[in-house]
Amino acid sequence: MSEDSVVSVRGLVKVYHDFWRRPTVRAVDGVDLAIRAGEIFGLLGPNGSGKSTTIKSLLGLLRPTAGSLRVLGCPPSDVRAKQRIGYLPEESCLYNHLTAHETLDLYARLFPMDPDTRRTRVRQLVGMMGLDEAVNRPLGEFSKGMARRVGIAQSLVNDPDLIFFDEPTSGLDPLGCRQIKDLMLSLRERGKTIVLSSHLLADVEDVCDRITILYGGRILAEGRVNELLEEQERVRLTFPTLPPAEMKALLAAVKQRIGSEPELDHPSMNLERFFVDVIKQAQVRPVEVADYLKS
Repeated sequence: MSEDSVVSVRGLVKVYHDFWRRPTVRAVDGVDLAIRAGEIFGLLGPNGSGKSTTIKSLLGLLRPTAGSLRVLGCPPSDVRAKQRIGYLPEESCLYNHLTAHETLDLYARLFPMDPDTRRTRVRQLVGMMGLDEAVNRPLGEFSKGMARRVGIAQSLVNDPDLIFFDEPTSGLDPLGCRQIKDLMLSLRERGKTIVLSSHLLADVEDVCDRITILYGGRILAEGRVNELLEEQERVRLTFPTLPPAEMKALLAAVKQRIGSEPELDHPSMNLERFFVDVIKQAQVRPVEVADYLKS
């Protein structure tokens, strides 16, 4: 793993046991990850692939069965690391009787910041998330999308260096989704590191630098998004708009006819197609049940 990794995972294994301590599910099976500072990293996979278990292990909420984990240079259980982490769970657990302002102030009080900084931070987050007009309304009156905005704001209240977003655009309309994606890009520009887990593959494709696809607790594919989606066995020539007659001319005469060198690159499939193909290949070669029950 690289020394500049914000998150470093080696051989992560998590086996769940029943009441009698018998192994039942091998949720994560030998995962290695290295997430660098200042990148948006996508953690993808169908339900039950090990995404949530991996994230909870990195947050120190689960103890791994085996493997080595370092988050911001510390073990996941270290409070020094937790103070620099923001987390948006898939389902935000908010107090419906509190207002948006009271909620953010409550979460801000969990961190060592003076009252002036806390008030400034809450005011900035309210404006950033478009909550100004609803800031004094109880959360019980909020729509799902508005409540999601509060959840995102609380994950940023400590100005974290590392942020875990689990389905951040859930419940948001297309405009809200675009705003959250722009927010993630802005956070990256400020040097923040984001781990994004989402089923909305178009969102992942829009913002992620690198992705990992999990299935059955194992990594099936990983790398930079543009490299994974590039179809190496095909090439594409890009021409300026030409009359139909000239478009039919031989490729050998193109440069002479248009007066410039055509751009040559590789066409890409979209992320959704790549994701589905990877999962289908894994389903054709299913992992033996016995492998999952090995401790």
